[in-house]
Amino acid sequence: MDGSTVWILISVVGTGGGMLVGWIGRKTWASQQIESAEAKLQQAIQETKNKQKELIIEAKDKSLGILENAKKEGEEIQKDVRHRQERLEKRESMFDQKLLSIEESGQKLEEKKVQLETAKNEINKIREDQIQKLEKIAGLNKEEAKKVLLDNTENEIKDELVQRINKLQRESSETLEREAKNMLSRVIQRTASAHSAETTTTVVHLPSDEMKGRIIGREGRNIKTLEQLTGVEIIVDETPESIIISGFSPIRRHLAKRALDKLIQDGRIHPGRIEEAIEQARKELALDIKKAGEEAAYEVGIAGLQPKLIQILGRLKYRTSYGQNILRHSIEVAHLSALMAEELGADVNIAKKGGFLHDIGKAVDHDVQGTHMQIGGDIGKKFGISQEVIDCIVNHHEDKPPTLEALIVQIADSISGARPGARKDTYEQYLQRLDELENIAKDFEGVEKVYAIQAGREVRVFVVPENVDDLQALKMAKDIAKKIEQELKYPGEIKVTLIREKRITEYAR
Repeated sequence: MDGSTVWILISVVGTGGGMLVGWIGRKTWASQQIESAEAKLQQAIQETKNKQKELIIEAKDKSLGILENAKKEGEEIQKDVRHRQERLEKRESMFDQKLLSIEESGQKLEEKKVQLETAKNEINKIREDQIQKLEKIAGLNKEEAKKVLLDNTENEIKDELVQRINKLQRESSETLEREAKNMLSRVIQRTASAHSAETTTTVVHLPSDEMKGRIIGREGRNIKTLEQLTGVEIIVDETPESIIISGFSPIRRHLAKRALDKLIQDGRIHPGRIEEAIEQARKELALDIKKAGEEAAYEVGIAGLQPKLIQILGRLKYRTSYGQNILRHSIEVAHLSALMAEELGADVNIAKKGGFLHDIGKAVDHDVQGTHMQIGGDIGKKFGISQEVIDCIVNHHEDKPPTLEALIVQIADSISGARPGARKDTYEQYLQRLDELENIAKDFEGVEKVYAIQAGREVRVFVVPENVDDLQALKMAKDIAKKIEQELKYPGEIKVTLIREKRITEYAR
C-alpha cells in the first residue's frame, strides 16, 4: 500500500475511536445525571413528607384551639340564656301582678258604673216627677210651655232686633260703600276705555239681487258646497241685496263671510272656485287671529305666553257677549285688575294675567263640553299657567273666590260688563230678563206686587203687611237677592227693595 492509503486508514481508525470514546463518555455522564436527579427527587419527597407531618400537627393544634374556644363560647351563651330566662320569668311575674291589679280596677269601675246608672235613673225619675208636677200646676205640657216662652221672648225683642240689625247693616255698608266707591272711581278713571259695543256681522251685502242666483248655483250646488265646507247655514230670502249667514260658531260665520266677499269680488262662483276662496279665507283668518292675540298680549304687557295659547286668545276677537267684544273685554279686565291689585296690595302680575285669561274658555266653548270657566281652567293647566292664575279663571263667577286676586278679577269683570254702553240686549232678551226677574220675586209667599224698574237694575217688591212682619221682610229681601244671583245671568248688580207698608183708613161721619 502506498503512503496515502495508510494515512486514510489511520484517519478512519482515529475517527472511529474518537467517536467510541465520546459515546462511552456521554453514557457515563448521562448515568451520573440520572443518579443525581433521582437523589434530588428522593430528597424532595422526603422533605414533602416532613412538611406534611408538620402541617398535620399544626392543624391538629389549631383544631384543638378552635374546639376550646367553641366550648368557652357555648358556655357563655348558655350563661346568657340562663340570665335572659331569669329576667323573662321575673317580668312574667310582674306582668301577672299588674294584670291582677287591672282586673281589680276594672271590677271596681264596673261597680261604680252600676252605681252611677242607678243614681242617674233616680235623678231622671225625680226630674220627671218635678216636670209632671209643674205641668199639672201650669196646665201646660213641656212643648207648650217652651213655645209660649219663645213666642213671648221673640215678641219682646223683635223690634229691638230689627233695629239693631238695620243699624249695623247701615253703618257697615255705608263705610264699605264709601271706601269701595273711592277706590273704584280711581281705577275706572285711570282705565278710560272706549264705551262702544261691537257685534259680529253675519249679513253679507250683495252688489245686486242677481248675485243671489249665482251664489245658489244650478240646483243649489254652489250654496250646498259653501254650507258643507264652512259648517254654516246661508239664508237667501227676499231681503234686497243681502244674504244672512247663520251658524253657532262665530269663527265659522266669519270664515264664510270672508269667502263670500272674495267670490263676489272675483265674480267666478263654482264649486272649484269656492274651495279655493274658502282655503284663502281660512289662511287669512288664521293670520288675523294670531295677530289679534299678539297685539292684545302686547297691549296688556304680558309676555311669555305660548304661541298656541296666543292663537286661542285671538279667537276671542270674533266672540261677543251681549254685544261686547270678548277680546276687548279681556284687555279691559286685565287693566282694571292690575290697577285694583295695586290699590289693595295684591299680586299685580297674577291679577293682570288672571283678568286677561279669565274668559279664554269662551274661545272654544262651542266645540268643547263644559262651562267657559271649567274649559278655561283646563286650557290653563295644559299650557302651564300657574295655579293662582287658574283660580282667577275658574272662580270669576263664584260667590266666594279663594284668593284676593280671584276676587279682584271677579270685580273687574263686573265693572267691565256693567259700565254704560258696554253691553246691550235685544228687545226680546230685555223683556224676557224683566219677566224672569219679576217671576222670581213673585214665587215668595206673602208677596203682593213686583215691579222691575230702571231697565232691570232694581226690583221693588210689595208684601202684605198682615202676613209678613219686619223680621220676615228683612230675611225675604236677602232670600230674593240670593235667588236672583243663582238663577239669572246679568251684568253688574240688581238692587232688591222690599216695601212693607201698612195703611189704616177710618171715616168720620
